[in-house]
Order: sequence, then C-alpha cells, then structure tokens
Amino acid sequence: MNLEFKPVEASDLEKLNGFFCQRPNKTCDSVFLDSFLWREYYHVRYAISDGKAIQWLMEDEGVTHSAMPICTEEDLPHYFYEMVEYFNKVLHMPFKIYLADEEAVEYLHLKESEDFEVIEQEDLKDYLYPGDAMRALSGKKLHKKKNHLNAFLKEYEGRYEYRRLCCSDRDKVWKFLDRWREAKGDDVEDHLDYEVAGIHEILKNCSKLDVRMAGVFIDGNLEAFTIGSFNSLENMAIIHIEKANAEIRGLYQFINQQFLIHEFPDVELVNREDDLGQEGLRKAKMSYNPCGFARKYLVLQKNFVAEE
Repeated sequence: MNLEFKPVEASDLEKLNGFFCQRPNKTCDSVFLDSFLWREYYHVRYAISDGKAIQWLMEDEGVTHSAMPICTEEDLPHYFYEMVEYFNKVLHMPFKIYLADEEAVEYLHLKESEDFEVIEQEDLKDYLYPGDAMRALSGKKLHKKKNHLNAFLKEYEGRYEYRRLCCSDRDKVWKFLDRWREAKGDDVEDHLDYEVAGIHEILKNCSKLDVRMAGVFIDGNLEAFTIGSFNSLENMAIIHIEKANAEIRGLYQFINQQFLIHEFPDVELVNREDDLGQEGLRKAKMSYNPCGFARKYLVLQKNFVAEE
C-alpha cells in the first residue's frame, strides 16, 4: 500500500488544513492544532491518501493505533477500511483507533458490526457549551461564575489588560509557563510536561499556525493566557489551552469570557476539551453547565488472524 507516513510539522498546516472540517465532528480532534499540540506525546505521524484524506499513525505506551481519517463523510468508509487493511497487511496487527468521534462511529455503523468492538472512552469526552451563555455568563446556573468575575473586575480595576497575543509575546508566555509549571510541583501526570512542550512549539511556530491566542496582564505581568482554534463547519470554538494564576480570584472566568467575546463573538458552540478522568477538572467543567458532550470511542478489530 502506498501510504508514506511522516511526523506532523508546523509547515504542514497549509497542506493539511483543507482536509479538516469536511464532515460533522464536534471533538477537539476536528482541527489541525490538536494533532500538532500532542504530536510528541502520541508520536503522531500522517500520510495523505489519494489527495483526499489524512491517515494517522500514533503510539500510546508503545501500542500503535490510528485515528479516524480526515476526509468527507461520503469518503469515510473507503478510507476507514483502507487503514484496516494497512494494519492487517502492512503492520500485521489488528486495527485499533483511539478517540473515534461519535459521528464517524455512527456513520460507519461500527457498534452494529461483528468485526469491531466499540468501547466508549468516558473520561475523554469533550465538554460542549453554548457560545452565548459562555460569553454572557448569565442565568442562575452561572451565577457563581459571574460573582467571581465581578470580584476580579472590582479588585483589579485599572490594573488589568486583556490583550491578543502574537508571536513576539512568546518570551512572556514561556516565563509564565515556567512559573505555572513550578507551582504544580512534581506530583503531576507526565502529560503536563508534554502539554507545556507542545505550547512551546505552538509559540515558536505561531506565524505558520491557524491559532488564536490572548493573555491577561496585571500590573504589566502576564498572569493568564489561552489558545484556541475554530471549527468552521460546526461554528465551534475549541479551547485547547487555558492557564491562569489560580491565586487570583475570577481570573479564569475573566479570560474565559473575554477570549470568546473578542476572538469568537459568533460561535454557537464552545468545546473545552476533556477532563482526563480527573475529579477536580470534572467538577470545574461541569460547573459551567455543559449543553452536551463530544463522545469518543475505542475501536478494536475482532477476530484478526495474521497471515503466514
């Protein structure tokens, strides 16, 4: 099979971006930036098939797997089974997909298939929120968030500045990240260090990437920043990164709201990614009253027999 896989690079955006957002998919994986951010953690490689689809190879704890092809919905069955064949005949192993989006699983009727086992990855579902509610923080269910926001505005009046970030701000972000990571200490999951490394790569290559970034400065010091991208088909903002000084009450609420108001004023949906099964993150994401979830699945090929 003529699939040549190579690592994901920032310079690939122009070549790959047109493949994304061609079919329904509300996960954070529906845009290029997520694959770029986590390329080192998952050893992400890609191949372009027939000039019509992106195929993926990744690794997690030494296990090779794939992701759903990036293509149109009508082409999805062809390219899905192309990768099944690649795993079976080239890699000589059963096909496996992590983080398969619900729309693709349903379109391919994988849950009904005798050839695949489909298991929901409950801890990896993305949280979805209505754009209007997140920009206004209105209503009883978001009253506490609005209180935190108002407390921030009152205490730091005249001392804060929300600002769109550009490539020239990367040194400020790096210094903030160093402080943020140091405050976390050693008792954290290793994915955090890969996330920090991924952020560094985004900042180094931000002129090549389709990325929106903003920060909040207090007394001239960067105390919060966020990175997002846009899924045009779903009219959805995806918030990949949001970091803030947790000692400053209301700062998270402020940057969350202002980023959407300034960078995504018209989006209908906001994807704030998953909680990784962490109870603290789950409580924080649920406290914003999600309107739904972008569910993801593990797809495993059954009854595979390696050819002699």
